[in-house]
Amino acid sequence: MNKTDATDTPAAACSCGAAAGCGISRRDMMGQLVKAGAGALALVAVAGYAEDAPPSVAAKAQPASKGKQKYRYGMVVDTRRCVGCRACVVACKAENKTPPGVFNNVLLDDPEQGSKVDKPLFMTRPCFHCENPPCVPACPAKATYKRESDGLVVVDYDRCIGVLDCIPACPYGARTEDQGLNFPAVAEKTPYAQVPSPEYNQFRLREGAKATKGKVRKCTFCLHLQDADGRYDKAAGRWPACAKTCTGHAIHFGDFNDPASEVSALLKTGKAIRLKEQLKTEPNVYYLV
Repeated sequence: MNKTDATDTPAAACSCGAAAGCGISRRDMMGQLVKAGAGALALVAVAGYAEDAPPSVAAKAQPASKGKQKYRYGMVVDTRRCVGCRACVVACKAENKTPPGVFNNVLLDDPEQGSKVDKPLFMTRPCFHCENPPCVPACPAKATYKRESDGLVVVDYDRCIGVLDCIPACPYGARTEDQGLNFPAVAEKTPYAQVPSPEYNQFRLREGAKATKGKVRKCTFCLHLQDADGRYDKAAGRWPACAKTCTGHAIHFGDFNDPASEVSALLKTGKAIRLKEQLKTEPNVYYLV
């Protein structure tokens, strides 16, 4: 099981100090988690990592050059609509053709809370594409950077030398090392092996000079679906796979710079929160609670 799966984490206690399932409402539980720096929910999100990014890394994070940024892409995830089906996880793997052990998107849940509060708590966790990403200054090879055009945080596979310092630097556990594992179909040299990953429009195969073994991989908001001007087209199906596939219509994607976008409208409801606000990373993924 992937180490970011919530089932690897012990049942979370309520932040009020009581045992899991003390009878508080789901909204009260989420409110307490946010006040505690996302508390148990954040611990689920970063299972296997420190609660906060190293102070030295967080302090070095630099704001994006917003003056040159044409788009500000992000997500609003409605935890009230997420049913925990994991369709987003499967769609992400299928779209980006990630190998075993590499998950650009995962579903986090707390199975112990399901029967204790008014609704089970599920949430999808892609890369948050922070405005002030701690992973960027952590990379000695400058292989990870924030794009000026749309604010997306990306990895240059050709520059990545596998130091992996960016993995613990991410306070949300959103980065994974590609250990070079293959699915059986690939190992058996079936036609599936000849289908490259569309990530970054580079169409890399699992073997050869462009392989990603030893590199760091992460969610890209399926940027390979952008047109030449950097725009997505929902009607044409050029939309991040997780948002396009979500059966509960819980994942909303769009441009926060566009006041008419769906994500901008959802933020105006005043019901959105972000994880670990105290780190001042300014993630571009919000959660409706």
